[in-house]
Amino acid sequence: MTSSVQVNADKRRPVLFWVSAVCIAALVLVPLWMLLGNPAVLRGHPLLPALLVTAAVVGILWGVLLWRRRDWSAKRSVARAVGAWVARIAVFALVAMLVWLNPFAYQGSGAAEAGSSAGSSLVESPTSITMTPAGEAATKGLVFYPGARVEARAYADILKPAVDAGVLVVILKTPLNLSLLDGNQARGAMAGHPEISTWAVGGHSLGGVSASSFALANKDVDGLLLYASYPLDSVRDRSGLQVLSVSGSEDGLSTPAKIDASRELLPLDTTFVEIQGGNHAFFGDYGAQPGDGEPSVGRDVAQEQIAGATGAFLTQLKG
Repeated sequence: MTSSVQVNADKRRPVLFWVSAVCIAALVLVPLWMLLGNPAVLRGHPLLPALLVTAAVVGILWGVLLWRRRDWSAKRSVARAVGAWVARIAVFALVAMLVWLNPFAYQGSGAAEAGSSAGSSLVESPTSITMTPAGEAATKGLVFYPGARVEARAYADILKPAVDAGVLVVILKTPLNLSLLDGNQARGAMAGHPEISTWAVGGHSLGGVSASSFALANKDVDGLLLYASYPLDSVRDRSGLQVLSVSGSEDGLSTPAKIDASRELLPLDTTFVEIQGGNHAFFGDYGAQPGDGEPSVGRDVAQEQIAGATGAFLTQLKG
């Protein structure tokens, strides 16, 4: 009986060795693939690159330990064996999460790459992109939360007309490109610009959820801009809040039905604009998005309408 158990144990140990080797390869190669293959990773919030580097270092150290351990015939207790398999399953789950976090990179006309145009300026920091209008100092500002896993630069072009109209725009680089991880991030951006007397917050998709929650909790926010988004909690009774909801008729994620259902959560005087033929990914410049609807209008046509509605809303905003 003892001999039979020993033989079975010896058969299992090589499997664990090779599973460990696959885990190590995934921990090292996936972060390298993301860091070297997607420029949005290093251009975004520093938390994601730090997480990737940490994963790769852990993988390398684990590889060294695995190479140095020559004897895989030593017995393991049942508890240790179970723990070893649970740990490796957790590693695979971590790697899968890292792959999922790989952001949609900016794919635009190049205005964001240029840094400035028509006298306006674009300044990039590790946690934000600030677009400042030319001429007289701005008194109105917008803090914008990107959609989930979307690079902040993807919104620079579509918000540029608002900057040209005299509005300061701060696009946040959110931790892991998930705005819900720091829903109060807009506060720091607002504090950094005391010259702005009238503030709006906005966001695309999940970013709009974070913007809505921030507007609900902060009475010094005068406007809420929703791109293909809606709040989780009602902001109908948030006194003085002016709201613009812009959506696409072909959106496969924030569908027209969902946008229509959100009306009861928003103030009665909310302005709703539906872009005929537009889909979810048209609210930024990052290419196609899985699960989205098929557009029936050109991206440039839809974005011109989105930008026009945005500029009109922000410039008329009352503090």
